[in-house]
Amino acid sequence: MPRLSLTMTEGTVAQWFKKEGDAVKKGEPLVEVLSEKVTYEVEAPASGVLRKILAEKGTDVPVAGTLGLITVPGEELPEIEVVAAVPAIKTEEAMAMPERKVLERVKERIIASPAAKRLASEHGIDLTQVMGTGPQGRIIEEDVKSFIEKVKTMPQVREVIPLTGIRKTAAERVSLSARTAPHTTITMEVDVSNAAELREKIGVSYTDILVKATAKALVEHPIMNSTLENDKIKVFAEINVGVAVATEGGLIVPVIRNADRKLLTEIASTIEELVEKAKQGRLAKEELAGGTFTITNLGMYGVDVFTPIINPPETAILGVGRVVEKPIVVDEQIVARPTMQLSLSFDHRVVDGAPAAKFLQKVKQNVESPDALLT
Repeated sequence: MPRLSLTMTEGTVAQWFKKEGDAVKKGEPLVEVLSEKVTYEVEAPASGVLRKILAEKGTDVPVAGTLGLITVPGEELPEIEVVAAVPAIKTEEAMAMPERKVLERVKERIIASPAAKRLASEHGIDLTQVMGTGPQGRIIEEDVKSFIEKVKTMPQVREVIPLTGIRKTAAERVSLSARTAPHTTITMEVDVSNAAELREKIGVSYTDILVKATAKALVEHPIMNSTLENDKIKVFAEINVGVAVATEGGLIVPVIRNADRKLLTEIASTIEELVEKAKQGRLAKEELAGGTFTITNLGMYGVDVFTPIINPPETAILGVGRVVEKPIVVDEQIVARPTMQLSLSFDHRVVDGAPAAKFLQKVKQNVESPDALLT
């Protein structure tokens, strides 16, 4: 399993293009894997025969784990563990560990009494879920009986949905973000009257306008376009804005590279193309990598304000609420204007409240005076 990004720890086998026993040529697509929310074709590293598939479709494989074995015709097949029995390991361990060593790691043996094993087998109980109270954590018959009684009182499960693919990647990244980055969220209301007129005039969306407004604000507030790495704040040279897109498989974030250098109409066409590719599952890994700031919009679902979770290793993320008509005071007169709420979540280790507020204020100014976004 190749390491395709800095944050990748494992990949999922999506499909094999060859069967066991098929001849393969070096460089031809051999297996498709899913990682970092994108599918990627792994090429055959050598010519020969695909003698053994160790990771079937749907199997999660750690970085540096072996997917299959290619041999020359007649070569003796070495003894090797199937990858399904390999526990997940950290990226650093996977990178430093030879493939054979990775595959030699096996699950810990479950210690249980014969009576406990028999009772568990009769009731279809997975002993890995049972807490042992015997010596050295040994599972005894009473432990299994207690577990059976506990199961009887639990609500019935209608469906089991495996946490795999895009959803699993998203879950891991959200958990990482929540564990490592102290989130702080501030909100600000924006009058989108002028933005609405621009939207109708040149045929762009509010998301397009917000990407351009955010990119221009990041030029003036580069600390928001940074990452914290090994006690050092690294400010990115490029402004690459990711836009969260909901798909059937889960949430993915295609990236508009150098958004500050693109015209608003270029941003609009780029987003349209990326969203279409995302829904069809055709995004290349390059189109999902390298983001420095993320925008997520839940306005279309009637959401006003929410707390978006930072997309690591970035420092901040902008949440966008719905557009709604509200009475506001303009030139001492109460008038109805279309407004939206912007929610900025940021890593308080990198940015304090005041500079974050100034950045959000600049985004607001850009949206409310969109003529400046046409250059």
